[in-house]
Amino acid sequence: MARAGWALALALFVGACGSSTDEVSGPATEGVTDALIANSPGEEWLTYGGGHMEQRFSPLDQITDGNIGELGLAWYSDIDTARGQEATPLVHDGILYVSTAWSMVKAYNAKTGEPVWAYDPEVPRETGARACCDAVNRGVALYGDKVFVATLDGRLVALDQKSGKVAWEKMTVPDQESYTITGAPRVANGLVLIGSGGAEYKARGYLAAYDWKTGKEVWRFHTVPGNPADGFENEAMEKAAETWGGKWWELGGGGTVWDSITYDPKTGLVYFGTGNAEPWNPAAHDRGEGDSLYTGSIVAVDAATGEYRWHFQETPEDRWDYDSNAQITVADIEIDGEIRHVVMHAPKNGFFYILDAETGKFLSGEAFAPMNWADGLDENGRPNILEAARYEKSDQPFIGMPGPIGAHSWQPMSYSPQTGLMYIPSNQVIQGFLAAKDWTPNKQGWQIGIDTAPVAMPADKAIRAQMAEQFSGSLLAWDPVKQEAAWAVPHKGPWNGGTLATAGNLVFQGDAAGMFKAYDAKTGSPLWSFAAQTGVIAAPMTYAIDGEQYVAVLVGWGGVWDLTAGVLADKSGPVKNISRLLVFKLGGDVKLPDPPALGENVLDPPAFTGTEEQVALGASNFARYCAMCHGDAAVGGANVPDLRYSGAIGSKDAIKSIVIDGALRHNGMISFSKVLKPADAEAIRQYLIKRANEDKALEAS
Repeated sequence: MARAGWALALALFVGACGSSTDEVSGPATEGVTDALIANSPGEEWLTYGGGHMEQRFSPLDQITDGNIGELGLAWYSDIDTARGQEATPLVHDGILYVSTAWSMVKAYNAKTGEPVWAYDPEVPRETGARACCDAVNRGVALYGDKVFVATLDGRLVALDQKSGKVAWEKMTVPDQESYTITGAPRVANGLVLIGSGGAEYKARGYLAAYDWKTGKEVWRFHTVPGNPADGFENEAMEKAAETWGGKWWELGGGGTVWDSITYDPKTGLVYFGTGNAEPWNPAAHDRGEGDSLYTGSIVAVDAATGEYRWHFQETPEDRWDYDSNAQITVADIEIDGEIRHVVMHAPKNGFFYILDAETGKFLSGEAFAPMNWADGLDENGRPNILEAARYEKSDQPFIGMPGPIGAHSWQPMSYSPQTGLMYIPSNQVIQGFLAAKDWTPNKQGWQIGIDTAPVAMPADKAIRAQMAEQFSGSLLAWDPVKQEAAWAVPHKGPWNGGTLATAGNLVFQGDAAGMFKAYDAKTGSPLWSFAAQTGVIAAPMTYAIDGEQYVAVLVGWGGVWDLTAGVLADKSGPVKNISRLLVFKLGGDVKLPDPPALGENVLDPPAFTGTEEQVALGASNFARYCAMCHGDAAVGGANVPDLRYSGAIGSKDAIKSIVIDGALRHNGMISFSKVLKPADAEAIRQYLIKRANEDKALEAS
């Protein structure tokens, strides 16, 4: 999008902030309608979660636990972007629609795989520098005759379903410095819903609704209060302000709605999850020890007006990045002999919650994963936070479990009404939280108030092996009524794919090791597997055409774990990013080409000529500004350059041209001249040289 186009879109955004429900187009009457979504028999997959209730359960039963061994590849398509692939495809009227990294959209003949059209929003690659968690996109929405996609740089775009041509485009974010969008839009009775990310970058969270025909903003609900001097938008914001301290609004406050949005036609409500408070460390910038509402919460608003109805805060006093943005599932389940209409949620913090969907009342909750930040929930569902977890009160790190990627992150879970089980892609991860001393807000980059340099992974084989033992994952079958595990399938590492449950007594999931598998939904017994040749983090879906059932999954390793985890990112085994759409059916006999060899990079760094003072400064600045893309302790992932191998570290001038002058900004490596000086860039270079030499010696030992 041209710069002039951005300026116009931002001007339109400002003008739309006072929009109301007057003169909206109303629900669609043709194409993908609310009635079609509500009554779909299962042959089509019309919404991100397979339906408004986000259960990700399919009634299709041609593929079963009895014939799953006959499942084979029907067709595949290579994807032209090698970043993390997180989207769930949608299918309508014989066409499969899928978004990919960098917010691109592709349409295929769902039966044959023949491309129909492709759309590239041309997101500037510099945008990736303010995306905490890779240049990913989780999916599109279908409604009426349109396809909706939200772009990384903050636009909501409506495309014609048949041609892929742009019908309208709307800038939704307040600025081009703090906000990005990676989530999939949802549609509620003619309103397209979308939030944003950016809770580490001075963003103020919100959920906004747009007229599906025109793109006009209809309502916007903020999740955290703004500057009291400007007045509060509503009573909910006024009450929330009482739970904050200091000048929280100067850093936005966080609470971004970057993933979970669920529309419930039965109650007329939209439920959405909110992200972390900003900064993470409540002592930084004097955020205070209050609850910081409505961060770490499920919030319910009227779908038509955006008016507040209820909230339930899962993580008060959040200081661990325990977002509540994991998928929100609605179901009717029997509790104590009574059928209850409920919201079910398994957020990062490790507790599984059941709430009354109409009122938000806490019904039950239990830990579904190991944790050491709380020792349970009280009668109202509030966590009993352990004092040791309040790390800002100590000068020692708190080794917290779960870590910031959570016991369950964005990877979708699925619920089977047949088994009554929820299938959760669960993580077991730890993180060292150390409060930064004398912290001041950054002019650029993350605003979390945490010092990550002292807890970076050392160049020590024994310590690395010991640490790796603390990280794993599982496919967890959880009984929400009993609030206990029914069974679990262990994975070698965390960050595995989302799940799909079907009436064929099957659960499908891909994993970080590069396998796509099917399990018995009742017992967890493995039944089938396929080598996807790359890590799988997205969730599969299923559809049927001409009497044949298909299962589709987008594959391609990446996301925040690959970017930031350093040596631990390969816990499940080293994998390349080979981005593809894979589609299966019974009797499929298509073969993938042989994967390229992983290869073996050889560390050959220049000799270390710096000082220990330079290394200390370089380590601190690398952790603060570089590690979120280039990895913990400078160990890079699969999709962004590993700087230990870079030829640029051999030249002081080369590093300065990149870090200070922005020579590679069009590749996404922006200038850091706002916060770093040439001497700082040289210190980072010396740190990288030392790290490369350390790991070279480690490999030789």
